Amino acid sequence: MAKSYDVVAIGSGHNGLVAAAYLAAAGKSVLVLERNAWLGGGVVTRELTVPGFRHDQHSMAHIFIQGNPLLRSDELRLKSKYGLRYLVPDMPMMSIFEDGATLALYRDRERTRAEIAKFSRRDADAYDRLASQAAQWLPMIAASLYAAPAPVGATTALMDQSREGRALWRTTQMSTHDLLSSLFESDRVRMHFARVAGENLVSPDEKATALGVYVFVGFLEAYGFGVAVGGSGSLTDALTACIRDHGGEVLSGVDVARVVVQAGRARGVRARDGREFSAKDCVIGAIHPHHLGAMVEAIDPQVAAAAAATEVSPNACITVHAALRTPLRTRAADPLRAVMVELLPNEYETLRRSFDELRYGKLAPYPLVGIGSLSEFDPSRVPAGAAVLHAWDYVPYVRADGRSWDEAKAEYAERMLEHIRRFLPNLTRENILAYHCDSPLDMERTSPSFVHGDLHGIAMSTYQSGAHRPTPELGQYTVPGIERLYLVGPFQHPGGGVFGAGRATAVKIFEDLKLDFERAVRRG
Repeated sequence: MAKSYDVVAIGSGHNGLVAAAYLAAAGKSVLVLERNAWLGGGVVTRELTVPGFRHDQHSMAHIFIQGNPLLRSDELRLKSKYGLRYLVPDMPMMSIFEDGATLALYRDRERTRAEIAKFSRRDADAYDRLASQAAQWLPMIAASLYAAPAPVGATTALMDQSREGRALWRTTQMSTHDLLSSLFESDRVRMHFARVAGENLVSPDEKATALGVYVFVGFLEAYGFGVAVGGSGSLTDALTACIRDHGGEVLSGVDVARVVVQAGRARGVRARDGREFSAKDCVIGAIHPHHLGAMVEAIDPQVAAAAAATEVSPNACITVHAALRTPLRTRAADPLRAVMVELLPNEYETLRRSFDELRYGKLAPYPLVGIGSLSEFDPSRVPAGAAVLHAWDYVPYVRADGRSWDEAKAEYAERMLEHIRRFLPNLTRENILAYHCDSPLDMERTSPSFVHGDLHGIAMSTYQSGAHRPTPELGQYTVPGIERLYLVGPFQHPGGGVFGAGRATAVKIFEDLKLDFERAVRRG
């Protein structure tokens, strides 16, 4: 006989844990099921190389969740009761160019202006205008990230009613390159901010990416980049502790095969080993749209077909995690003081052409490598005096040369390490105790959310954004024709990254179950 709970959640990614934790705080009996032996999905810290070295396997810095009331108001007491603690370094991001020049972004705008002025005083003034506009837009943008998305048509019509709204709409349609070319005269400054667009797995020449620059700058100045003490997985640990403290269960090693539907309502789940778990109130599913048709009984075929047709990014991610004897240093023997460090060519066109080649399944001629070494800020992750390296690059999931990533990933990892040495010369073979590489294929195996190595679940294109993410039918976290089934994950609004977006799903569930959200938050 199936064991019964009020709420059953499929997957222990941070979005599902967030939604489950709010419901547990409301007094609901909650069960979270995870197919892997570890918890956290994309928010996980593991000893991937050598014992004692803790690596953030996927997400590294926690940026956008800092503005979420979940953390901003500590609604679930993750910080005050369950041990979650963040460091917020003064320098969130820095670019190192191949000739050794650097350009840093600080939370302090005047310090950033001074950095940009090394390349162009005019561009320093332009940055001031950019950052002022980002700060003006930030409250509106942030409010849209932690709640169910407004209808696309209504949003567009609202923007069309004022001069300021039309300016915002125009920005939403521009490419990052178009925007940066209109703002800055220095190619180095343009390239620095263009790399921001690349962190969404898109080329700076992709249309409808420009708003991301304002979002990035707004959050950088207002909140900084959060470095979780102990590793990215500390967020998962705090959420799990919260659920268990309220009587909930979180189980690993349970692979859910089906959502059980009876009379048009989700009633529970069935695992691949035959076990069943019933849900009196609802099922929360971190179910990739490509898998929805196979996992949900009695789903409308048209809804399933539209979900299966959603597009993943052609640019997949490959990562290298290394355990180092000593911390990394630049050519000038300086430590890495930024949370994220972009390694850039001398010419902006080189960066743009590398993204172009990915469209055709080719490897980028100039690697698009970014790195982090968060042990610089949080020494609890490593033995005394040691360090970790987290490096990422973008590659095609299907290679034009026909080679399998299982065959080719070791070779590509060596290419990445050799490229990094051009910027950080002490990344010698003697300094590397061991390293671990995850190819796009490995990413897909690690999490069913990372189809084709797309860490955002599906591409962040305009037609798969907002209330149309992943499809118009699924954009409100519900599945038409299936009552009490709610969706979470990077393929839902607001998209990939650590947003804590499960809060918006929780709000929707609270409304449907006629629960008092504010009361649950007060209870913590």
